[in-house]
Formats: sequence, C-alpha cells, structure tokens
Amino acid sequence: ISPFMPLKESLQWYIMAFMVEDSLEARFTNITSADQVEVGGVPYVAEIMNRVDRSTEKYIFDELGGRNAALADEIHKLMFTFEDIVNLDSMAIQRFIREVDTKDLAVALKSANEEVKRVIFQNMSSRMRENIEQDIQFLHNIRMRDVEEAQQKIVGVIRQLEEAGEIVIAKGEEEEILA
Repeated sequence: ISPFMPLKESLQWYIMAFMVEDSLEARFTNITSADQVEVGGVPYVAEIMNRVDRSTEKYIFDELGGRNAALADEIHKLMFTFEDIVNLDSMAIQRFIREVDTKDLAVALKSANEEVKRVIFQNMSSRMRENIEQDIQFLHNIRMRDVEEAQQKIVGVIRQLEEAGEIVIAKGEEEEILA
C-alpha cells in the first residue's frame, strides 16, 4: 500500500488482499504445514476502521459483509462507534462530555438514536441539557456529513481519553470492567 494512496482506496485494497489471502489459504491448507505468523490481522483492520469516516466505514462493511459476514462481525466487535457510547459507564460519559465542544455535541446528537441521547443527557447538568436541546432545535438544514463528522470528533476524544488511561472502553461482550 502506497503512503500516497487515498485512505479509502488503501482500505479497499487491504480488504481485497485480505479476501484473496483467505481464498489462497483455503486452497493451500492441505499443502502447507510451515509455522505461520500473523501480521496485522483483524485487530489491525479494526484499528484502521476506527479512524475512517462513517461513509467509508459503511461502504467497506457493506462490501465485506456480502463476502464474509463472520469477518465483518469480528472486525466490528473490536471497534468503538458513536452508538457504543451507551455501553460506557457514567463516569466515562461525564468525562468525555467535559472534553467535547458543545456545538459538536449538539450536531452529533441531531440524528442520534434515542438511547444515545438519553444516556448522554442523563450524564450532564440540567442546564447543559437544556442548552444542547435548544441548540438541536435550532439546527436546520444540516448535512449528514456534518453530523457524522461531529460524531467522529466525539469518538476521537473518547479514544484519546482511553489511550491516556482516563476512561476504559470494554471491547466485546465478554470483557468485564471492575470499578
């Protein structure tokens, strides 16, 4: 993959290479018995997917899901998306709310599902909630691209807080977090 290739094309190339690898592996399973070392793999793809815009993510998952639904599910389980905010504990939600721009939060919540809105609103002061609800009411003619961009900014803040060790994101259903 060339460092000058656009990210969407790079990911498409990587996914296609991954599928070719699966196909070749299936054909040559009986022939080879050498030690295999996994480089990258599903966690690497999930990390890349965490950094792409929502439309690219949707495109890749639609394509991959049609070819290998199990692989698409495995990658998706390792990712953190805006909708996964509902799985964060209250302290983590309150922590990221302090870090994000309220305008981004209002734009991101404009098309968010009711559960995400509820979880976020119940973790902020009533005054802040009223201000953001009012901002949402006055947002008209907003492009979906802007909503997705605001959601990605918030997810980026959450990932930065996790990398700094300030919050914990449970990855997968089996991971248990002790308070």
